[in-house]
Amino acid sequence: MEAVRDTASVLHLDLDAFFAAVEQRDKPSLRGRPVVVGGLGPRGVVATASYEARQFGVRSAMSMMEARSRCPHAAFLAGRFDAYRRCSADVMAVLHDLSPLVEPLSLDEAYVDLSAAGQLTDLSPAVLFDVAEGLRREVSRVTGGLTASVGIGSSKLVAKIASELDKPDGVVVVIPGTERDLLRPMQVTVIPGVGPATGNRLRMLGVTTIDDLERLSVEELVRVLGQAHGRSLFALARGEDDRAVMAERESKSISVEDTFDTDLVEPALLSAIVDRHARAVCERLVGSGLSGRTVTIKVRQHDFTTNTRSTTLAGPTDRAAVVSRVARELLREIDTSAGVRLLGVGVSGLADWVQDDLFVDDEPPEEPVAAAPTPVDVAGRSTATGWVAGMDVEHDDFGPGWVWGAGLGRVTVRFETAETGVGPVRTLAADDNRLRRRPLPAPDPA
Repeated sequence: MEAVRDTASVLHLDLDAFFAAVEQRDKPSLRGRPVVVGGLGPRGVVATASYEARQFGVRSAMSMMEARSRCPHAAFLAGRFDAYRRCSADVMAVLHDLSPLVEPLSLDEAYVDLSAAGQLTDLSPAVLFDVAEGLRREVSRVTGGLTASVGIGSSKLVAKIASELDKPDGVVVVIPGTERDLLRPMQVTVIPGVGPATGNRLRMLGVTTIDDLERLSVEELVRVLGQAHGRSLFALARGEDDRAVMAERESKSISVEDTFDTDLVEPALLSAIVDRHARAVCERLVGSGLSGRTVTIKVRQHDFTTNTRSTTLAGPTDRAAVVSRVARELLREIDTSAGVRLLGVGVSGLADWVQDDLFVDDEPPEEPVAAAPTPVDVAGRSTATGWVAGMDVEHDDFGPGWVWGAGLGRVTVRFETAETGVGPVRTLAADDNRLRRRPLPAPDPA
């Protein structure tokens, strides 16, 4: 067990509206406009919404159907994970230049242990603020203008909360010894593990703020919430968090998980998130030339208890339809009626070959919805051609651009890139042999 730090040496960096920001960077016509990235079919889920879309109440983990009803004029895009991964790798390289001890949480988020940075001998607030400002400038430079919010504190809890206080594009340094003053006025829901169900239990005790929570004894919290959750909240309410920053290790499995702002209970939404995670996991498997035999699902409940279920296939697979089907079957074994705050899908037992069950059929693709010549009501995919809203394409006559919409045998493309500025829109036949998918350009040599 690590001791609680007495220096502000934990940094949390969070790229602002990351997926949507990459799309706005690369698509000039979308800058300053609402952008929603996620699954575009009937069961799609929002992965990221731009700040312009958030003003209309769109948020991550919301069903895409609800997002469309709240912000029908947004651009709805399927996402380009190759672009996101490349951008994330550039940011993580910047963090590793700052300290050898970096703990990535996702493509857009990481902790950094500044006490492991050999060049940092002075951890005074003024120096730390300058470090954070320099880090944000470097992130903006290597990503082509993306912004990041940075929090620095004596623990992971405080650093993460600090990074949320001045979003987007802000820096907050919490001076050691002031953590409790910072936390006390905040709603208890800022603490990890306090979702709607726990929040309701605490409200029955008259607790709505962390100041209220701090007044409860550990015995009372244990009685109401159980041993693990009660003792954890007792410590976190006082800013006591001894979790160490853990460096990235060689992966023996590939997994994707999300923690939600509010506990989710709708089975259809949870299944859709499982589908999205399965696709992301399998994209990484295919990209690494790997497959896996064991599918695992991880569910963290409203009360912070965590359940996992696994099953092993007859042979390794890299097919999203197979992983998704198995993961949804595992999800049905877990009672999620009280609310889910974290959901993850993973594949282990990795191999460099594939042997799917020949008698397992892929599930049918989501039905496309007819597209108008705007991104407003694009469903995203033409099953005949594979055109997906947001995809990078290139035409022999018109040059590079991206898919605006597809359907009814047509594909609408806006011909622009980050370098060209806002470009024209043209509607083409979906089977136009002069139109092709455009891969990412090769990265600049180091």
